[in-house]
Amino acid sequence: MSDAQAHRNAAVNTVLGPVESESLGAVAIHESLLSVVPGAQYAFDISLDQAEIFEKISAKLRAFKAAGGSTVVDATGMFHGRDLPLLEALARSTGVNIIASTGMGPEENLGGYFLTPQTNPPTPWPAEKFADLLGQEITEGMVVPRLERRAPAGLVISEADRSGITPTEVSLFKGSARAALAGGLALSIRWGADALAELDHVLTEGIPADRVIVADLDRTDAVAAGIPAKVAARGAYVAIDHVGQNVDGFIDDAARVALVVELIAAGHANRILLSSNAIGYAAGCDPVELPFEYVLTTFVPALKAAGVADQDVNRILVDNPREVLTVRAKKTA
Repeated sequence: MSDAQAHRNAAVNTVLGPVESESLGAVAIHESLLSVVPGAQYAFDISLDQAEIFEKISAKLRAFKAAGGSTVVDATGMFHGRDLPLLEALARSTGVNIIASTGMGPEENLGGYFLTPQTNPPTPWPAEKFADLLGQEITEGMVVPRLERRAPAGLVISEADRSGITPTEVSLFKGSARAALAGGLALSIRWGADALAELDHVLTEGIPADRVIVADLDRTDAVAAGIPAKVAARGAYVAIDHVGQNVDGFIDDAARVALVVELIAAGHANRILLSSNAIGYAAGCDPVELPFEYVLTTFVPALKAAGVADQDVNRILVDNPREVLTVRAKKTA
C-alpha cells in the first residue's frame, strides 16, 4: 500500500465505529462528557436523570460544533461515568464525533479486585493482566457492565498518584502501554510526581514516543521545571489540557499562551495538544463549567494575538490530534 493510500484509509475509533481520520476536524483531546465519581451512582443525594444528562451535554456539544469543533475525546476511562449508550446517542443527535477511552487510575480509585488478587500474600495485578483487560476493550469492544460490549476504545488512559507513582500504577502504566501498542492506539498518561520517569515506564514497553500523550503538563511544577519541552524533545505529545481553568496548581491562560509560543519557537509545534478538561455533567465531583469550545473561541484568539500563525493553530487543533488518534496497524515481521 502506498503512503497516499494509507493516508486515505487511516481511521479513528469512535463510539459509532471507525471514521476516516481526515474527518476529525478540530479536536478537544481531553474532556469528560459525563464524570461520575465511582460509587456516586448509589448515593441518595445524587441525581442521574438520563434525560437531564442528555439534554445538558447535547446542548454543550451543539455549541462546540457551532464554534467549529468536530470531535471530542471522552477521557474518563472505564470507571468514571463512561456510558456508551449515552455517548452513542449524543454522537448521533449532535453530529460530533465522540471518542471514548479505556483505562483507569490512580490506585486510590481502583477497587480491591485490581489490588488484592487471591494470592498469598496478596499482590497487585501484574502488567500483563492490565494489558489483557484493556486490550479486550480495544479488540472486542468497550464493556457496558454486565450487559455487552460496544464499539472499540479510541484511546488508552492511565493516571498516577500525585504523591508519586505506586507499584500498582507502574504495572498499570506498563500494561496500558502494551495494550495500546498491540491495539494500535495512543496512550495518554496523567503524570503523578515525575513526568519523565513515568514516561520512561511506558516507553520501555516498546510503544513509540509519538504514540504517547503526557497530560497535565500545564501544572505549575511541570512548567517551572521545563518538563513540557523535555517531553516534546523525547517525541511524546504535550497536553496543555486545563485551558480556561485558572486554579491553584496550574498556570493561568496567559502563561499557557506563553508556553505554546515557547514550544513552537523550539520546534515542537507538532507535539502540542490543547484541551480544557471540561465536564459536561458532573456527579459526585465539582463541575468544571467550561464550554467545550473554550479553546476555539477564547484561547485561540489569544494565541493569534501573541503571534501564533494560522498554520500552527491548525496543526495543534487538527493535525496533531488526527495523527495521535489514528489507529496504527500492528507491524508484522
